[in-house]
Amino acid sequence: MKSKKNYFRTRWFVRRGRHKVYRQTKDRLFRFLFEKDREALLQLYNALNSTDYKDASRLQIVTIENAVYIVMKNDLAFVITGTLNLYEHQSTYNPNLPVRFLIYLAEEYQQIVEQAEESIYGTKQISLPTPQCVVFYNGEAEAPEEQILKLSDAFENKERQADVELTVRMLNINHGHNKALMEKCRTLAEYAQFVAVSREYAAEGKPMQEALEEAVECCIEHGILSEFLKKYRSEVLGMLLDEFDVEKYERTIKKEGYEEGHADGHANGLQEGIQRMNRLTVMLLEQNRTEDLLRAAKDKKYQEQLLREFGL
Repeated sequence: MKSKKNYFRTRWFVRRGRHKVYRQTKDRLFRFLFEKDREALLQLYNALNSTDYKDASRLQIVTIENAVYIVMKNDLAFVITGTLNLYEHQSTYNPNLPVRFLIYLAEEYQQIVEQAEESIYGTKQISLPTPQCVVFYNGEAEAPEEQILKLSDAFENKERQADVELTVRMLNINHGHNKALMEKCRTLAEYAQFVAVSREYAAEGKPMQEALEEAVECCIEHGILSEFLKKYRSEVLGMLLDEFDVEKYERTIKKEGYEEGHADGHANGLQEGIQRMNRLTVMLLEQNRTEDLLRAAKDKKYQEQLLREFGL
């Protein structure tokens, strides 16, 4: 049997894993990684914009934290040299990303306006940082190296010129993609490697905690996010294991939607049940209500209560 070291050198480098490292896990880890390392975040900005800024203290983190009044939250937001950078990590393609970024941007600008000395109703123009919206895609479905998503793609009347547009730059950051970008940002490259290695270990069929612990150990041994993983090992593993429970919940609601459809004896009952539960899952995840997700997976009455809460 191959040692893990040989396994890493042969099997991992020739193919990517076929199984998921759980979707929201990667989203949370991506944010955690770059929030903890300002130098890496500045390096990522430089890599995307062909700049060469050196002083990470110039970065002003403005990510809107979860609060009752916030409809959505994005992964990372920061201002540097008059640019408001909104970064989002996705492991599934979502055509609604432009409108989501529009909501994020409105919330960011609202805070800026509230803190400005001038009134939005006054005669002096309030200065606003220029927005840049970027999505880092790391899902297993095939995707181009880069694509541009537009808000106008969602507009119903295609014959009329829209007065509003918002574009989102979507980059494929799976291991082996966008090599030029990866060469400029080592942390991003190692993050992509870490996810790929974790997928391989998760596919082996071992208990999930054991598999992910081995993946972390393997990456430390081979210099992949090694210092970060040594320092935040327990936090990283905690995120991974928490989201494994979320993935189990998603499988459960799909099964319940299937059973609901058969009980009604209608084909559309299946789709309706799945869609309702999927919408509930997305809404809870966007509000960072993971505990409610886990409770709903075990408590049918609480699940129904959440469906009523969100009008589903």
